[in-house]
Amino acid sequence: MAARKTPEKDLTEAAERAEEAAAEERRVAQARKTRRQIWSRSRSTVLAKVLEAKARLGDEHVAIIEPEGREITYKDLVRGAFALGGAFKRFTKRGENVGIMLPTSAGGIIALLGLYVDGRVPAMLNFTAGEKALLSAIETAKIRTVLTSRKFIEVGGLEGLADALSAHVEIRYLEDIKDGLSGRNKLRAALGEKFPALMRRPLGPDTPAVILFTSGTEGAPKGVVLSHQNIVANVEQVRGHVDLEDTDIVFNPLPIFHSYGLTAGCFFPLIDGRPLVPYPSPLHVKLIPEVIKKTGATIIFATDTFLHRYLRSGKEGSLSSLRYAVCGAEKVRDETRNLARRLFGFSVLEGYGATECSPVLAVNQPGDIRPGTVGKLLPGVEPRLEAVEGLASGGRLFVRGPNVMAGYLDPDGSGRINPPEGGWHDTGDVVSIDGGGYVAIKGRVKRFAKISGEMISLAVVENCASVVWPESVHAAVTLPDEKKGEQIVLLTEEPNPSREALLDWAQSHGVPELSVPKRVLHVDDIPLLGTGKVDYVRLNQEAERLIAEAEAEKAAAE
Repeated sequence: MAARKTPEKDLTEAAERAEEAAAEERRVAQARKTRRQIWSRSRSTVLAKVLEAKARLGDEHVAIIEPEGREITYKDLVRGAFALGGAFKRFTKRGENVGIMLPTSAGGIIALLGLYVDGRVPAMLNFTAGEKALLSAIETAKIRTVLTSRKFIEVGGLEGLADALSAHVEIRYLEDIKDGLSGRNKLRAALGEKFPALMRRPLGPDTPAVILFTSGTEGAPKGVVLSHQNIVANVEQVRGHVDLEDTDIVFNPLPIFHSYGLTAGCFFPLIDGRPLVPYPSPLHVKLIPEVIKKTGATIIFATDTFLHRYLRSGKEGSLSSLRYAVCGAEKVRDETRNLARRLFGFSVLEGYGATECSPVLAVNQPGDIRPGTVGKLLPGVEPRLEAVEGLASGGRLFVRGPNVMAGYLDPDGSGRINPPEGGWHDTGDVVSIDGGGYVAIKGRVKRFAKISGEMISLAVVENCASVVWPESVHAAVTLPDEKKGEQIVLLTEEPNPSREALLDWAQSHGVPELSVPKRVLHVDDIPLLGTGKVDYVRLNQEAERLIAEAEAEKAAAE
């Protein structure tokens, strides 16, 4: 017989429910207040925020430290922007989309700010994407002029690409523009640094600040338009989420054609007032640890793949100045965290975001690293989860907030911007959010395999492989299967991989056998995009080729 409730117990439960409801009401009220504050602080432009930092910190405060050690102050930075801004007026129009094909460098950053002086819109071109992708971006964004550097083209071996693009756009070299600066340009630079409000044509916070093109990890890149408010809001959200020290120095080797390298790696330190060390390529795995040591950088922005390689190649003490590495764009492996802690004594913070969100949505906080999560959503980000068929937990994440893009460029080349419906962006990611607000990424909707009616996360497959072969890089793809609908194929840099090793580990750790790939194939290198993400389009093609070759050899032998 069930126990009868007493009046006292009824009152206690009612009081608990009332307290829970009151707590939830306070949480919702606080969230609304925070969103209003972020919105208010973000009603500005990128250049205005940099000018605010200059006024707050002083003319001689160091803004940029170049890899060779030369320091650029806020005074130098602003003067350079006004000088280039005046020169850009000769061959561009207000509101025009201007292509940027430059590395992460002081020159690249000053060129961006120079475009903002008189209201031009930088369109960031991914020079690693190839001629076809760049021509598509140029057509979509209606680009007439591309800014680049002779030294960059020469060092990068991009002469052929520059020649191909020059048939469609006018190529302008920063070296020539600097050599051709007139006395009027230099006077405007001096006056602009002293009286910026009088010498620039201000923009509204809702005007486009940058056009970025998605990485194309799983398909054709899309043109993403971020407003000035979007970028400034994301900077303010990060500032409100992670406290840095006055002595911190930021090292950024990530490309500025990627939103993570642009907003988090460049605009965030410049607006927050932390000296920035921009480095032109994340691929220099032996040089980067030495530059970090030379500049005394304390924070690095990276991806897991790149950071793991820096840790492996760094000499004793070369990365010891680092306090944190902030990694995004892909999952951080336990092996990377352990290496950073054991070899150099710093922690790895994992972040999560999307180009369409300027890009950061969530990140671990120092002292609050919850294993298996990317921390809490940034202040002002409003989430919505929708159920995914075949998945018992989590949901497809939609987000809304001041950092969510103005919209996608219409691919027809009309220049029309298609905003997200109702302000909600569909991330395409499956996540779970626990009672404490911690976000765990289950995988992309497109990166689940449906096998015998069950949904299997390819991220779980890759994680299992990382445990079995922690020294190697792995990536999983799906291919059609006549019997089960789809099959999982793992490609790995492990020299002698075997499916049996993965199966044994899975069986001993309670992982379903469906999560063990049907095939395990060795490749010399997992193909990466310029952003450091795995190029799954090329990987699928490689898997199909290797399987076709294996089946042809088998047929010939029979």
